[in-house]
Formats: sequence, structure tokens, C-alpha cells
Amino acid sequence: MDIALLIIGFILCLLGIIGSFLPVLPGPPVSWVGLLLLHLTAAVSENWWLLGVTGVIALVVFALDYIIPAVGTKKFGGTKAGMIGTTIGLIVGILAPIPFGIIIGPFVGAFLGELSNKADNKTALKAAFGSFLGFLTGTFMKFVVTMIFLGIFIKTVWEYREGLFPFLS
Repeated sequence: MDIALLIIGFILCLLGIIGSFLPVLPGPPVSWVGLLLLHLTAAVSENWWLLGVTGVIALVVFALDYIIPAVGTKKFGGTKAGMIGTTIGLIVGILAPIPFGIIIGPFVGAFLGELSNKADNKTALKAAFGSFLGFLTGTFMKFVVTMIFLGIFIKTVWEYREGLFPFLS
């Protein structure tokens, strides 16, 4: 059972990293569940402080991911239409076979969203930049947190390798 928890936990940590870039998958909480599964194995001692602190961090980053792009958009004069355009642009950018689609998509989406809201080109461009900057900030923050969670996972597996893999001893 420990090996199954270990494998599923590792996969969840990797999915969390992917979720840092995909808006449909909450990266930090998914990676945290991977850490939780690792600590539920019989070989790894339960460290509720580590799980509590990383759980709070995962939830705060998850919440900030929704707040930061909105703040960026508002700081640069954007509207809700720009935010919706950013999200749609991100999805299209991920699915479209264009280079750097994940970067170009949110910017173009925010720009078109602002234009659909009757904004002039200059205002739409400024709001698109703010939304895009907020998206990049949130994505970078999620990526850093999920990479740290993966590092904690790997470090913990390394420390408890004899208990997790008795057949290797």
C-alpha cells in the first residue's frame, strides 16, 4: 500500500506543476495532496506541522491566483471583460498549435475582451498588459510553490528510503 501511496503522491506533485500553468487544475493544492499521501505511508513519520504550513501556503497561493490578475487588470484600468478574455485566451493559447500560445493567448484574450467592452485601443492594450502581468505573476508563484513541494516530497522519500523500499536494503 505504501508504494501505491508513494506513486500516486509523486504523480500528484507532477500534476501540481502542470496545474501551475493550466487554469483548470489547481496546482498547489494538488501538489499538497501528494505530500499528504506521502505522509500517510507507514514508513514516513507524520509531520503535521509541515503538512499544516504547506497546506496553508497552498490555500493562500490558490486564493491569490484569483486575486492577482484582477488586481493587475484594475491597476491598469481593465474590466471584468478583460479578465474573462484572459482566461479564454489562456485556454485557446494552450490548445492552439502556435509557439508561445500560453503566453500570447492571455494577452490577446484580455485585449479582445477589453475591445468587446467598448474600450479604445490604448485602454484595451494597457488593461491587457495589466491582466497579462497578473497572470504571469500568479503562474510564477504557483510554479515556485509546486516545485518546492516536489522538492519536499523527494527529500522526504530520500530520508525514509529504507522504510519505503525495504527490498532495496
